[in-house]
Amino acid sequence: MDARHINLLKFVRDASQFVIPIYQRKYSWEQVQCEQLWDDVIRAGKQESGGGHFIGSIVYVADTDAHNAPLLVIDGQQRLTTLTLLLAALSSVVGEGEPLEGFSKKKLESYYLTNPLESGGMYRKLALSETDRDTLFAIVDGSDFPDNHSHRILENFTFFKDRLASLNGNLEVVCKGLSKLLVVYVALSRKEDNPQLIFESMNSTGRELSQADLIRNFVLMGLETDLQSRLYNQYWRQMEQSFGQKAYDSHFDSFMRYYLIVKTGDIPRLGDVYTAFKTYARSESIVEPGIEALVKDIGRYSRFYCEMALDKEADKDLRKAFHDIRELRVDVAYPLLLELYADYDGGELGREEFLQTVRLIESYVFRRAVCSIPTNSMNKTFATFGKSLKKDRYFESIMAQFLLMPSYRRFPSDEEFKEKIKLRDLYNFRNRSYWLRRFENYGSKEKALVDEYTIEHIMPQNVTDEWKIALGKDWERVHEKYLHTIGNLTLTGYNSEYSDKPFKYKRDMERGFAESPLKVNKGLGNIQDWNENAIRDRADELAKKASVVWGYPDIAPDVVDAYRLDDDSHSSYTADDHPNLANSPTRELFEAFRKEVLKLDPCVGEEFLKFYIAYKAETNFVDVIPLAKNLRLSLNMDFVDINDPKRLCRDVTGLGKWGNGDVDIKFSNLSELPYVIGLVRQSLERQLGNGVDA
Repeated sequence: MDARHINLLKFVRDASQFVIPIYQRKYSWEQVQCEQLWDDVIRAGKQESGGGHFIGSIVYVADTDAHNAPLLVIDGQQRLTTLTLLLAALSSVVGEGEPLEGFSKKKLESYYLTNPLESGGMYRKLALSETDRDTLFAIVDGSDFPDNHSHRILENFTFFKDRLASLNGNLEVVCKGLSKLLVVYVALSRKEDNPQLIFESMNSTGRELSQADLIRNFVLMGLETDLQSRLYNQYWRQMEQSFGQKAYDSHFDSFMRYYLIVKTGDIPRLGDVYTAFKTYARSESIVEPGIEALVKDIGRYSRFYCEMALDKEADKDLRKAFHDIRELRVDVAYPLLLELYADYDGGELGREEFLQTVRLIESYVFRRAVCSIPTNSMNKTFATFGKSLKKDRYFESIMAQFLLMPSYRRFPSDEEFKEKIKLRDLYNFRNRSYWLRRFENYGSKEKALVDEYTIEHIMPQNVTDEWKIALGKDWERVHEKYLHTIGNLTLTGYNSEYSDKPFKYKRDMERGFAESPLKVNKGLGNIQDWNENAIRDRADELAKKASVVWGYPDIAPDVVDAYRLDDDSHSSYTADDHPNLANSPTRELFEAFRKEVLKLDPCVGEEFLKFYIAYKAETNFVDVIPLAKNLRLSLNMDFVDINDPKRLCRDVTGLGKWGNGDVDIKFSNLSELPYVIGLVRQSLERQLGNGVDA
C-alpha cells in the first residue's frame, strides 16, 4: 500500500484512466454535495495564500501490472465524477480564452477529460460503471445523450454550467480554486493488500454506503474481472433493473434482511445486515456450491420480493392481496411470504392455497391490531413460522400453525374479534382507508373507489341541540363511547352537505343514506332514529361481516388437535405434575399469583414445564419455581433495572438455576401479592415496550 497527498489535477492528469468497477454503486451525489464542492472551489480560489484545500481520499488498485494500466477506483468515485462534471462544464463555457494558465478548452479536454493519443476504451479519462457511463461519455464527447440517460449525471452537469454562467465570465476564481484542490491517494497492491478489508475499514460507519452496496462489493470485488462482469450483468444488474433505482435505494437493504431471515432463521438489525450476510456467505453450505449459486439465489428471491412489495405481480388476485398487505403495513411478514412464494414458484404450494394464505396473514395482523394485541412478537412469529409446516399437506398445516400459537401470538377468534371491533376507535385507526376499502369491496366485482369518498360520522363530532335530544339524556356518554366506532362510521361523497345535520336529513336528502349505492350504507334508509340502540345494532351487523372479510382458519378442531399432539413445543405438564404444588399453602400462593398474572394483559400465556411454570408475552417475563414452603419467582430483566423499594429482590446474574432472568424473589405470604405483582408488571411492561417489529 502506498498513501500520499497530491494536487488533485496533477493526479488526474498523470493517471492513464480511472475505471469504476461494475460492483460499485451508481453515481449518487445530489445538488447539496455539488454545492459543497463548488463552495470549496470558490473559497480556495479567493484565498490569497498559495495553500491547498483537501477534499478527501481516492483509493485504487491497478487493473493489471502493465505500465499505464487503468486504475480501478475502490473509493472516491463520487468526488472524481463530480470533479469531471465541473471540468467538463468549465470546458463548455470557457470559449477560446484561457482564464488561467493550463485552463484553455483544449488543455482541459486533453489533460483531464480524455487521453487524446488513445482510442477505443482508453480514450476517456474516467469510465463509470455501465449505468452512468454513456451519459458521461456524451458530455465529454459533446454528443447526444442516450435515451436512458442518467438524470443525476445530467442534472449535476447542468448545475455546474449554471453556476459558471452566473460568474459572468469571471472564471479565473474557479480555475484558481481547482488548482488548489488536494487529495490523499491510496494505491493498493493486488498481491499484498486486501481491497475488500480496506474498503470495509474506510466505510465502517455505514454512512456513505448502504448495506446493499457493501454486500454487492463483498460478493463481486474479489473475483476475476471476467467472472465479476458475468455475475453482475447476468444477475445483479437484473436485480437493480427489476427494483428500479429509487426502489433499489429504499428497499434492497430490507429485502436482504428478509432474505437472511428466511435462510438463517436469525433476525439481524437493519444496520447489521452486511455483517450477517458475510457470516452467511462464509458458511460451509454456501461456500461449497460457490458464489454464483448464491448470487443466483438472491436474484430469485429478489424477484419474489418485487412481485409482492413493488406491485409487479402479474396474477390479478395475488396482486390485490399483496396490495392489501402493503397498505396494512405488514413488513414483518415478508420473510414468511418470501418462503411461501418460493414454494409457490417451485410448485410445492398451489396458487389458490397461496392466495388463501396471504389473506390469512392479512386477517391475522388486522384482527390482532383491532384486538390491541402487542405487535412485538410478530417479527419472531413470521421468522419462525415456516419451520413447523408440513409441506405434504401445506395449507392445512398453515391453518393449524396459526391456531396452535400461544395466547400472546394468538389468532383472535371470531368472538373476540367481533366484540373488539364494535368498540374500537376505527376513525383514528392506522390507515383507515384500508379497512374501509376492504369492507366495502369484499366479494364485489364492481369495486368502489373508496379514496374518492370521505368517512362520515353519522352521529357528528359536533353535537347540536337536535342531536342531544335524539341521543337522549345520556347523550354525553353515548357520544364519547360510540363516536369513532364502526357502528357510527360510514362512507359518503356528500360530507360537506351532511355536516352536523340531523339523522333524518342525512337519510332522506337527495342521494342521502337511503339512496346511497355503497354497501356499507345498506339498511340506513330503514332506520327511524339514530341513537345508542341503532349504533349498537349496526355495529353487530358490521362486526359479523368483518369476521367474514377478515376470516378465521377453516379447519376442524380434531385436525388441529392432531397437529398439537405432534408439536413438542406444547407442554403436556399440569400443576399436578409439580410435587410442591400438592402442598396446600404453596398451592394457594400459586393459584392467587396465577390469577393476578393472567389478568395483567390479554397477551399473557401460561406454560407448565417439568421444573417450573412460564408466563410469556414475547418470551418468558416471569417463571415460577414451586418450593416446599414458598414460590421462587425469576423475573426476566436486568437487576439494575428493577424498581424494588422494599429490596426483596436478589441479583442472580450468571448463577445456574431454573427459570430465566437475573432477578430473583421469594413469594411466601399472600399479603405480599400486590407488591410482587408490581414487580412482575415491570418485567412484562419492559418486554412489551422493548419489542421491535422492523
